[in-house]
Amino acid sequence: MKRKATLQMPTSSGDTTHFGFETVPLRDKQGRVNAVFHSVARRYDLMNDLMSGGLHRAWKAELVRQLNPRRARLFRHLDVAGGTGDVAFRILDAAGPGARATVLDINGAMLAVGRERAGRRYDGRIEFVEGNAEALPFPERSFDGYTIAFGIRNVPRIDTALAEAHRVLRPGGRFLCLEFSSVDVPGLDALYDAYSFNVIPRLGELVAGDAESYRYLVESIRRFPRPAPFARMVEAAGLRRVTHRPLAAGIVAIHSGWKI
Repeated sequence: MKRKATLQMPTSSGDTTHFGFETVPLRDKQGRVNAVFHSVARRYDLMNDLMSGGLHRAWKAELVRQLNPRRARLFRHLDVAGGTGDVAFRILDAAGPGARATVLDINGAMLAVGRERAGRRYDGRIEFVEGNAEALPFPERSFDGYTIAFGIRNVPRIDTALAEAHRVLRPGGRFLCLEFSSVDVPGLDALYDAYSFNVIPRLGELVAGDAESYRYLVESIRRFPRPAPFARMVEAAGLRRVTHRPLAAGIVAIHSGWKI
């Protein structure tokens, strides 16, 4: 049966929200998301390579380029939902020895992968913290930069997570979000839907032994808001000079905001 792919605002009604195309109790979503990422943690980065044909590496490189961490001074950065360390490692490499990164993820299995990957390469410059994007365990004005890559759509209360991003950034700090978006090229959108709903779950079954988790991830992309509505959410959290830039014909977008 063909699925209708629609992009919607991730709203909750009373005590319910969405989990992919399902409506679920709000209290249940985080546990179900945790189960997804616990299942796929060991194959997560490999699956990113396979699903995107390696393009996720270029998208993350662009995210770091836009962050543009200064090498001449101490730069404190928070990467949220980045358990395997992929983005944080890139930022530390780009920023040089003056940078310090904190990787926060709610999923311990993802963080375990990140710690193993980091080894001793970044001793004293990186820490891995288990925590919730909706209630960051850090004081106000703690970080110069905040990134979240392919994670915001999995947060039950996106507006709360955005408010927390604003709270922990220092004045002049940069918020950057890399997330899947909406393909607006006629013809390509249908091909993208066919690939997403048919190929990606099969890859998940073959590589990660879990088709259902990747079916959820595809569905969650379709439930994420288009760039303009999401930009309004970022602004509502208190961030300013908010912009969004589509990449790869709109498959993903980088959303930017500043704490003024």
